[in-house]
Formats: sequence, structure tokens, C-alpha cells
Amino acid sequence: MSAYPPPPDIVRGSVAWVFGDDFDIDLVVGVANIKSYDPDHLRSVCMAEFDPTFVDRVRPGDIVVGGRNFGYGHPHYPPMVALRNLGIAAVVAESFSPGFWRGETFNGMPLLTVPGISTAVVTGDAVTVDWRAATVALADGTVVVGSPPSARTVAVIEAGGAYELLLHEHSSAQQGPRA
Repeated sequence: MSAYPPPPDIVRGSVAWVFGDDFDIDLVVGVANIKSYDPDHLRSVCMAEFDPTFVDRVRPGDIVVGGRNFGYGHPHYPPMVALRNLGIAAVVAESFSPGFWRGETFNGMPLLTVPGISTAVVTGDAVTVDWRAATVALADGTVVVGSPPSARTVAVIEAGGAYELLLHEHSSAQQGPRA
């Protein structure tokens, strides 16, 4: 069940970090913290091994960028809990590990496959992301285009996660057709 509201249609922020290929998402909070579900603790250790200033400089609406096979490994949720609690609004990568993509998409996080993104931006770049169209507009006017999500994936993200969508669909079915 997602505890996060759906993202705005257009996300305006900065690139919080650019990861390379085959990034194990567990490293965001460190393997020692992978069993923690305390959001405050996870927030405090987020990216500490990569950049001790990360927690202080991330702002709501920022995005994370990755290379190919982003999020490989076991689909643990604590790293994304940490990133979301810092305000990360989307993850844009060359490609995603299937388990990571499924788990985070169905928790309501926009994950966009955008070829070329990992070399088109650097940490700190201002970006505008249209997650429905899978476009990333850079400050210089360049637009990098990816693969838009399916209609069902859009519905899941709009609902704030698969659980919320299923509850809504169940409730609508219970009410029956309106006259």
C-alpha cells in the first residue's frame, strides 16, 4: 500500500543524482539499513555513502536518473521510502530491473524509460518531466523522449498505487452502474 499521493502531471525539479548502469537500489540506504522501515532513519542515511550533503540538498520535485538495469537485485522498498520521503518525484533511467519497475510502479512512483537520459543530464540540472508523455525537458530547451507508460500504468500512478486503484475499482463495482 502506498502512503504517497499521486505525482503532479508535470514534475519540475533538479536531477538529484545520476547513477550508472546496473545500480543496486539497496545501496541508496546501505545494505545495513535494508531491513529498516523507519522513514526518519531511512531519510537520515539516504545516499550518505555517496554524498553526505544529499539529504540537505534534495528538494520536493527532484528526480533520480539511472543508466541501464536500474534497481537490480532484490526488490526491497526501504531505499525508495528514503528517496520518496526526501521528495524524489520520479525515477528516469535507460532501463529498469523488472522486479524494481514492477514494485515501485505499483507503489505509485513514476518510473520512466528514456534512452540517452544518463548522458543528457548531470547532477544539479534543472528538468521538467512529463511522466505521462515520458519526456524530460532540459534547461537549454532540449527534450529527451522515452516510452510513455501504458494506460493501466497511468491509472495505477494516478491512484497513488495499485492497492488504491483496486480499492477504487472495487468500490465502483459495488455501487453498480448509475442511472
